[in-house]
Amino acid sequence: MNDLITPEHQDFHALERLYASRFSCRGFRQRPVPRETIEEIVQLAQRTASWCNAQPWRLVITTGAATDRFREVMLQAAEREPAAPDFPWPREYRGVYQERRRECGLGLYASVGIAKGDREASARQGMENYRFFGAPHVAMVTSDEALGVYGAIDCGAYVGSFMLAARSLGVACIAQAALASRPAVVRQHFGLPKDRVVICGISFGYEASSHPANGFRTSRASAADVVTWVND
Repeated sequence: MNDLITPEHQDFHALERLYASRFSCRGFRQRPVPRETIEEIVQLAQRTASWCNAQPWRLVITTGAATDRFREVMLQAAEREPAAPDFPWPREYRGVYQERRRECGLGLYASVGIAKGDREASARQGMENYRFFGAPHVAMVTSDEALGVYGAIDCGAYVGSFMLAARSLGVACIAQAALASRPAVVRQHFGLPKDRVVICGISFGYEASSHPANGFRTSRASAADVVTWVND
């Protein structure tokens, strides 16, 4: 039976395992990821396809005390400044998208013991975004302002590649729109030019398996829910 498994299917099943095991980590160990491991991740993610091969993504990756300094800056900004992302938040979640968003939020809060309607506890959990959930590293992803939405799409593909590459090496991640909510603060802190738009942050490190939030998993729609077949 194994003779019928082609090399292509072996690749498929390896990728399938990575997708099935990847999740948004919300509790990290303090142990840093070795520099050579991070370099392997970004080298593999660099193979991401992009519009006209522009490869618009640029990363700032923090480690050690640099992560702690950035964590403090983001916490202070979140407490005193309104969000003003370079790309506006979705205008509205409606229909099935709102249902999925609600299911995700309620499931996450339940995993950490937050009752439905407890706004104070929900706000505290929301601030964990700016603590990077305790991660020892953050990668801030930026694009060229002139590329607009196409640069952002390319960066989104890159983020997916980064997280799968990280998972293949036992490194846990969470992509965070929250870390793009105060882009002026990010640019100032890292000395980035004004024409670099902030797409998102990726907090990463080694999973704290005992953290209750790390037992939470989101659901997925079936392929039949999202594909329309057009035949002869």
